[in-house]
Amino acid sequence: MKHSLLAMLLMLMSIGANAQSTYNVSGTILEDETNEVVIAATVRILSLPDSSMVAGAATTTDGSFNIKKVKAGKYALKITYIGYRTRVLELDLTNKKDKNVELGYMYIIPDSKMMKEVTVSANAAQVQVKGDSLVYNASAYRVPEGSVLEDLIKKLPGAKVDENGNITINGKTMKKILVEGKEFFLDDPNMALKNIPTNMIDKIKTYDRKSDFARVTGIDDGEEETVLDLTVKKGMNNGWFGNFDAGYGTEDRWSNRITVNRFTDNSQYTLTGGANNTGDMGFGGGGGRGGWGGRGGGGLRNSKNVGFNFAKDTEKLEAGGSVRYNYNGNDTQNWSSTKSFVTERGSFSNSHSANRSGANNWNANFRMEWRPDSMTNIIFRPSGSFTKNKGYSNNSSATFNDDPNPLTDDPLNNAIDNPTAVDGLLDLIVNTNVSKQQTYSENKRINGELQVNRILNNYGRNITLRATGNFGSSESKQLSAANILYKQTGGETTNNRYYTTPGRNSAFSAQLSYSEPIANRTYLQFSYRYNYSYNRSDRQAFLYDPTAYTELSNSLDRYRYNIDGAVDYLLSQGFDKIGADENEEANKLSQYSQYKNYDHTISISLRKITDYYNLNLGLDLLPQRSVLDYKYMGNQYPEITRNVFNLAPNIDFRYNFTQQTNLRLNYRGRTSQPSMTNLLDITDDSNPLNITKGNPGLKPSFSHNINFNFNTFQMAHQRSIFAWGGVNMTNNSTANRTSYNETTGVRITKPENINGNWSANIGGGFNTSLDANNYFTMNTFTSLNYNHQVSYLDPQQYTEDKSKTNTTGVSESLGFNFRKDWFDFGVNGNVSYNNSRNSVVKTGNMETWNFGYGAEMNLIFNNGLSFSTDISQSSRRGYSSASMNTNELLWNAQVAKSFLKGNALTVSLQWNDILKNRSNISRQISAYQSSDSRYNAIYSYGMLHIIYKLNIFGGKNSNGTDNARSGWGGFGGGGRGGNFGGGGPGGNFGGGGRGR
Repeated sequence: MKHSLLAMLLMLMSIGANAQSTYNVSGTILEDETNEVVIAATVRILSLPDSSMVAGAATTTDGSFNIKKVKAGKYALKITYIGYRTRVLELDLTNKKDKNVELGYMYIIPDSKMMKEVTVSANAAQVQVKGDSLVYNASAYRVPEGSVLEDLIKKLPGAKVDENGNITINGKTMKKILVEGKEFFLDDPNMALKNIPTNMIDKIKTYDRKSDFARVTGIDDGEEETVLDLTVKKGMNNGWFGNFDAGYGTEDRWSNRITVNRFTDNSQYTLTGGANNTGDMGFGGGGGRGGWGGRGGGGLRNSKNVGFNFAKDTEKLEAGGSVRYNYNGNDTQNWSSTKSFVTERGSFSNSHSANRSGANNWNANFRMEWRPDSMTNIIFRPSGSFTKNKGYSNNSSATFNDDPNPLTDDPLNNAIDNPTAVDGLLDLIVNTNVSKQQTYSENKRINGELQVNRILNNYGRNITLRATGNFGSSESKQLSAANILYKQTGGETTNNRYYTTPGRNSAFSAQLSYSEPIANRTYLQFSYRYNYSYNRSDRQAFLYDPTAYTELSNSLDRYRYNIDGAVDYLLSQGFDKIGADENEEANKLSQYSQYKNYDHTISISLRKITDYYNLNLGLDLLPQRSVLDYKYMGNQYPEITRNVFNLAPNIDFRYNFTQQTNLRLNYRGRTSQPSMTNLLDITDDSNPLNITKGNPGLKPSFSHNINFNFNTFQMAHQRSIFAWGGVNMTNNSTANRTSYNETTGVRITKPENINGNWSANIGGGFNTSLDANNYFTMNTFTSLNYNHQVSYLDPQQYTEDKSKTNTTGVSESLGFNFRKDWFDFGVNGNVSYNNSRNSVVKTGNMETWNFGYGAEMNLIFNNGLSFSTDISQSSRRGYSSASMNTNELLWNAQVAKSFLKGNALTVSLQWNDILKNRSNISRQISAYQSSDSRYNAIYSYGMLHIIYKLNIFGGKNSNGTDNARSGWGGFGGGGRGGNFGGGGPGGNFGGGGRGR
């Protein structure tokens, strides 16, 4: 009896103890295919055996969840998310010493059946907010048949693509382009911009992607990069698809492009190639949205490219990479007129340059991620590149001490050829400069990055080793002839020069990081990194006798793109180059430098993660040592060593009001050291018109950067609001103090520290549907920029030592769109105002307006016929030159007809700039000068395209037929069987659902 009572007492005590024990359960939910976090997934703890709900939570923007105060016991953990298979796991919360139970990473798998059943009856929202991501529905932005990714991005609210292919959206620069979460041509976004057809794209996401290190370890290293992530249309992840596009037009314009893709659930293969001489301008932007200038910029350009990209996933290994070749040729002529604020009345110059160049680039990039077990992650990124460039230029310029334009319409040619033909012109000419040159460069580089991470337990403790290494070699040659006449003094300088510059560079770094949990969802992180870099350059200068000027100038024309041939020709004519051993000037122009840098980075950060906010506080300690071995201007300097200690604080705060509304604030401080050559007390007069001096007293600069981003989305009204802003302030900036000789036109420049420079920007956008079916939509975009720049003045010209330039820019764009299955129409307009005021040099003050408005329309008919057109008026006012205050009426149009089964074959005729009004003029303004430029360009031409689309899918399509047997087919798209991608009824792969 006593034993029975004792046993019952012990049992009751055990039950009571368990009843009093509670646990906090946390973990992270990831997508199985993309390894991306899943936001707003539902996690429930269910009791056994009745499956009643005990507790639950939704995952936050980093995919994590935390369920608190769960009583001890055995449960089922159920994870659900729309479009994904439900996952159920066993959860044992008995006899655990630690009350914080970390389940680590858990993966969920897409439900392909559910994906196929999703339909959309109304137009898709233009843009949605999902956590930290902006998601654009490609079907909401209709583009003409045959368009590529670049054309689609230009239509996104707040998006810009410059002439070099750089993408900015809401003020943020896109660093990489991904396809289904996989890097596409790892470090070359242009390959995607120019070659991915829009009719394969379902959605475009933009977000800040963490580095490999931060993603694996959870340690925020501040190396985020903003990316574009493309989701392909449903059904395209199981077969072959591609585009073949050939076009020829007026003005001898031509364009050819091919893209072939093979996508499956765990692999991607893409072969792409193209060639054109259109400058990749694409189809018109409409409504003045493109502003002045456009893709392709000035000059006549031709390009060729071919590349192969792949990504392959297995259970433990992800591998991907790309190999590519591209060639870019350019034939550019530029006429410019510049006013420099070096004197009270200003210094004026006119110039003309004719440049031809050819650039060949070979690149290979690979990425491998291996997970041998659940606790270990290894990432390896090898890469290599080879480039070879050749160039030729013919330049002429004239400098004046007053504005020559009131005297003649062609001040440059008159100043060089016949200055006495125009009354009063000779008195204004300071100097003239006529030159020619050829250049050649060759660069080779190999790189490797290795990261090994080991999770030590389930509570966030881990250790990481990172190592990088690279080696490169380079060689460049330059042959030039220049003749400078000083009209005011009657002097003359002739420079016949030949340079060869071999170089070597290498670098190595190693980093060890450790993360320690110190409280619930709070981590203390330590990191140490050592970096060594080496750079050697050995420029050898050779001179030719001044009497060789004519023969040298002729040889540069005769042996264009062949420097060695020109040098041999001069030798055959009795002119041999003179080296540094024989000539003092050649010795002064030769330059040898060898840099060695030893950098240490010690990072300490505190990271706090909750359901509503993430906070990261960090500080980098940066002791650095630099060693320079330098020979220049005939002097061998003793080995120079510099030791510095820098600090770099950072704060990152993210708050999630809801899944669709979030705010992010961040601050980063950075120290920048002046270059060691700027610290040398050297006078460099290798360019007789621009002499530079060093300054041993230069101090390091420190910059403060504060930024914020706010995004919200209202599902009921398909309404999105986003805003951003930032302030940048720099202490001890480096500015050039320039003295100017009005008689000779010679400038002497010396870098000095200056304070007072700062800038700020703020902007926002608003997109909304105006009706329940999203037929009518509106978008608006506003931005404000302010820049306060302080600069030094020439004490010989001004009584003031410094001037302040305040530049303000305001821009606004507004658009309305109507879209049905077969028809869409949009009107839009924009206006920008720029005001520049200098506190001393009043002649540099500017107040300008740019504004534009227009309309665009797309029609799709049942018989495969489509028509697209846009027309826009763009205007400029307030510029000092009458040639800048112009109106441009731009009109583009395209008609297309599709044939064969699935509209596989399309013939289209497009005409760019039908009215031949597009301008090739641009203006740049700074605290030091304003400049107007005009380029040669062909903007108006017609082109006939023949486009063939390949679709071979191995599975079933939405109608249940066997795609593999159907052979060739079209991409379908939005509308009633039309050619434009999207989500209207009748499209084969349009709209709705998740991309995978």
